[in-house]
Amino acid sequence: MRDIKKRLRSLNAAPLKRMGQHFLIDDYIAERQVEAADIKSNETVLEIGPGLGMLTEKIIKKAARTVVIEKDNMFVDHLREIYCDEEKLQIIHGDVLDVDIPSFDKIVSNIPFNISSPLTFNLLDEDFDLGVLMYQKEYARRMVAKVGDKEYSRLSVMISTKAKVKRLFNVSRNCFFPPPAVDASVVMIKPSKPSFELKHPQLFAGVVRELFNYRRKKIKNALEYGFDIELKNGVPFGDKRVENITPEDISSIVDHLIEEGIL
Repeated sequence: MRDIKKRLRSLNAAPLKRMGQHFLIDDYIAERQVEAADIKSNETVLEIGPGLGMLTEKIIKKAARTVVIEKDNMFVDHLREIYCDEEKLQIIHGDVLDVDIPSFDKIVSNIPFNISSPLTFNLLDEDFDLGVLMYQKEYARRMVAKVGDKEYSRLSVMISTKAKVKRLFNVSRNCFFPPPAVDASVVMIKPSKPSFELKHPQLFAGVVRELFNYRRKKIKNALEYGFDIELKNGVPFGDKRVENITPEDISSIVDHLIEEGIL
């Protein structure tokens, strides 16, 4: 903690709430994250929001090449000063939601909680092997939730069509400076295709969105409310409640709606 505060003072810097800056101060947690990624000496590793570089210094020791994306001018300058002779490090100054992400094999990051969803789905459009990422604890629970779980949600469904996700361990809010309002979880993500044929991914995403706006209603009613339609002949799984339907079932519903010319 004293080291983090000292380094921030030396930069005349303070954590910015609007940028979701909370600095990890527990070195053991950073070690566990890098260990979980099992970085090989021939791999390129991406880190987002490196800040003062606690994870960066551990990644560089293992990876063939490290790419960091940092939005804050001050921390970009700080990293460039520290690693001015490090040929294996590429520093990209910009907003990760706006910049072109170079190719990478793995990602290890403590991502800003306030951009968890857009960033995660942007990353899942990239071609990579594995990610070890830190999220808000409740967000991580929704990522891994299965049908019937209290946390089962639109996020759970959409993530399941793009990746296999596993919660590795929880991280107390006291491991950060300043402490965020919530605890965190470190999650492992492995991009994958769904276990079923997803013929209409864009419409699937739209149907999932509308269904989970009415998660406690029956499927038929949720679709009628969400799309302002009348399903006179019903729909597959129409009497099930949204919170109890699997991603594969939703895909079947989408196929039916298209075949019947309803959507």
